Amino acid sequence: MKQDSQSENESIVRDLSVSEDQRNVKFFSDLQTPIPKHLPFFMDVTLRDGNQALRRPWNLEQKETIFKQLLKLGVQGIEVGFASSNNQEFEACKYLSSIAPDNVVISSLSRAVEKEIEVSWKAIRFAPKPRIHIVYPVSAFTIQNVLKITPEKVLEKISESVAYAKSLVGSKGEVQFSGEHFGDSLENLDFAAEAFQIALNNGADVVNLPNTVERYRPWLFVSMVKAVVNLLPEDTRISIHTHNDLGMATATTVESYFAGAVQLETALNGLGERAGNTNTYEVAIALHNCGVEVPLNFSTIYETSRLVSYLSEIPIYEKAPLIGEDVISHRSGIHQDGVAKTRHLQKGAYRAFDAALIGRPEGDRIEFTNQSGKSAVYCILKDAGENITLEEAGRLQPILKKISEDLGRRELTLEEIRIEWNRLLRAI
Repeated sequence: MKQDSQSENESIVRDLSVSEDQRNVKFFSDLQTPIPKHLPFFMDVTLRDGNQALRRPWNLEQKETIFKQLLKLGVQGIEVGFASSNNQEFEACKYLSSIAPDNVVISSLSRAVEKEIEVSWKAIRFAPKPRIHIVYPVSAFTIQNVLKITPEKVLEKISESVAYAKSLVGSKGEVQFSGEHFGDSLENLDFAAEAFQIALNNGADVVNLPNTVERYRPWLFVSMVKAVVNLLPEDTRISIHTHNDLGMATATTVESYFAGAVQLETALNGLGERAGNTNTYEVAIALHNCGVEVPLNFSTIYETSRLVSYLSEIPIYEKAPLIGEDVISHRSGIHQDGVAKTRHLQKGAYRAFDAALIGRPEGDRIEFTNQSGKSAVYCILKDAGENITLEEAGRLQPILKKISEDLGRRELTLEEIRIEWNRLLRAI
């Protein structure tokens, strides 16, 4: 124990012997994760996971509208539904498969049940790139308390169902296996990895690692992903499917990509069971900001979010990242000053993304409340075509601040600000 402590102290002394600049360079280089060579493959689950969570699931016409918007956005894969769940779902899967372009993977979900797998295949078989998606639990908790079967039986079911699906698709399509509740498999991670290996041995082309219920911090899940990536063959296509129960699905998905995941399962507007699935837009822009080449049409993001909100009858929270009405507004004086001074730069002091990039019609919005400073007054009036100096804005700011406070601390409109500006001009 003493020896370990001495060794640790020697290491610290060695680190301190280098200059502060050298230490900083080493620290930041250690933080920089190399950008993966593979492009992220976006497999959209809005029409399946998103739809099944709606109070009023979509009809065929609505599904087709979403489907066509997904093609416009540029996703590489679309899970069109759970074909065996009901006849309407089957017909929707079949129709959407028939209008799919040649370059998009079309998937239908089924449990590890031959009849369901067969129905999935019948629904999507005429798609140019069909994929049967099989889901079966791999966590010890679910195996013991829900399935109530032995681990050996689980492996047998996976083996048989994947092999059957592969016999149907042949060389025309693909098979994906999802180990449901992988995120709960920390205590039996070796078993989960074995389940994925058995799926691969029986013909699975993609193995999906879902965080079916988000319970823990992203780092823990990503560490599990890394472990499985290292245990499976190097050329394995790893997929990630994360739910947003604790609000960290985007972080988990982004970091899983850097940990080796190729396919990212996401949903428009973050739709999905409970708190939803990983939000497509957030993952795309986060990866873009990190220098990753993202094969999506960013300019359609904003219009897509509005369309999905309308069809799902779920309003967009005004503070929702990227697409919320208020996320480009600045009201604090300190923030407004930074915004004003960096508006012309590619990177804004308080701008996480370029609104124009995602198709938003307006950029940074500066509003005036009793928290705002003279930079807000200057920018608001200057943008409105008024000939105002920063000094004049400084004289007008306390007047506007008092009015805001007298009106219950509310935000002032441009017209109200203009009225006071004209009064000040007359006084000058």
